[in-house]
Amino acid sequence: MKHARAHNAIERTFGLLKGRWGILRSLSWYSIKIHNKIISACCLIHNFIRREMEVDPLEIDVEEQVEYQQDNIDVVESSQEWTTWRDELAQSMWNAHLNN
Repeated sequence: MKHARAHNAIERTFGLLKGRWGILRSLSWYSIKIHNKIISACCLIHNFIRREMEVDPLEIDVEEQVEYQQDNIDVVESSQEWTTWRDELAQSMWNAHLNN
């Protein structure tokens, strides 16, 4: 049963990301490595929007369509490798912004 709930949470997450980011809605011809980075970047920006916006209209629309189940996965521990990669990506994006 927990596996099914995790599956539903993952499906909802990808549905939300596909609703926000057009690049995730169609087939990708990028390499797996690049595609993983695209997905991670979309997640990072999505999380930034969630943190900075009081109300996110996209999430309101999705929440109205989803039936919630008990025991949803609320927290996923991040690894040091992920944290380092995220920080390097953020620094790279910031440096590119400053150079433009």
